[in-house]
Amino acid sequence: MTIPELLSPAGDLERLKVAFAYGADAVYIAGKSLGMRAKARNFEIEEMSEGIKYAHSLGKKVYVTVNIIARNDDFANIDDYFKELKKIAPDALIISDFGIFDMARNSLPDTEIHISTQANTTNFASANFWKKLGASRIILARELSLKEIGEISKLSPDVSLETFVHGAMCMAYSGRCLISNYMNGRDANRGGCSHPCRWDYTLVEEKSGALIPVFEDGEGTHIFSSKDLCMVEHIPDLINAGIMSFKIEGRMKTVYYVAAVTKTYREAIDDFISDPNLYSTRIPYYEEQLSKICHREYTTGFYFSPISEEDHCYTDGSHTKTQDFYAIVEHYDSASGFCFIEQRNKFEVGERVEVLKTKGENFSQVIGELFDIDGNPVLSAPHPQQKLKFKAVKPVAKFDIIRKSV
Repeated sequence: MTIPELLSPAGDLERLKVAFAYGADAVYIAGKSLGMRAKARNFEIEEMSEGIKYAHSLGKKVYVTVNIIARNDDFANIDDYFKELKKIAPDALIISDFGIFDMARNSLPDTEIHISTQANTTNFASANFWKKLGASRIILARELSLKEIGEISKLSPDVSLETFVHGAMCMAYSGRCLISNYMNGRDANRGGCSHPCRWDYTLVEEKSGALIPVFEDGEGTHIFSSKDLCMVEHIPDLINAGIMSFKIEGRMKTVYYVAAVTKTYREAIDDFISDPNLYSTRIPYYEEQLSKICHREYTTGFYFSPISEEDHCYTDGSHTKTQDFYAIVEHYDSASGFCFIEQRNKFEVGERVEVLKTKGENFSQVIGELFDIDGNPVLSAPHPQQKLKFKAVKPVAKFDIIRKSV
């Protein structure tokens, strides 16, 4: 059985390192331009270089997104950008635009090109066409069913297939949205999406201007807001369909999100490969872990049937979660048992926390005492990025995460 690649998002250098610590085989990142998430922090060339060297030291891979649907002025500095990328040697570029594809083939002939989901590849003929042009992987359109993906896999045997398995879903066709442009002039296809699909809408009666709720019992509705994708209980179906890379959405998500989702899918994949029965018995555990992160209700998207009204969040565009992200471990002193952390959200002495381990079983404990970096006792940690320490009841490791226990 072929083990699929686990591909995680990395919006910055910290999240890149965290993704690898929690089991990602590869990450996808973007520079300061030409990527589909312009509001993410993204990478300067120097940071990108550091991240690629770090990944390669671990035997991991880094893919760089250059996947906007380009306009003429997007090409002004692209030659210089490709020259910089050639120097730092990413493992692949993710591209959707034919013009950018052609320039990348000429500028980086030895770098793999992955065709973005933005290119709307929905059939075997398109997959084979991209392969003839020099692409090594196709990130398939999100609108495909597992049956259709399986057919593409059989009819395009030399093409590596990648699909999204977890994260936010866009109501537009393969993410090619015009609503953001129309509502406020921010081009979603060039990285500027303002997420109007998550807004609250009402009908307006033309003559009177009266606002009319779409539902009788509501003040409005989120008619464009999709539930989040979650395929953790369908790992066998994804593998049997011939999908070679499992992609997690979320370059604008937190360190905690990247860590928790990556670890859960890493465990699910490894459990299934080693023992399908073990995987089946642990599905409730995987689902519980994914409920602890910030998310909308979950759906399986288009994989098993066309989208229906059950796949939308009509009443609320917000997220739910059961646990808060408190801190990340910077290092551990085994002699004293002290865990040195960087705080991210407020917590206090006396609280029970859970340690999300990079490897191994999570554990919980009460924060009995808390100290600042100089050893002075403190009762609470109200300031983000504050450096603190406390005694851990079990050994911890760099990048372990401290979260609220429930």
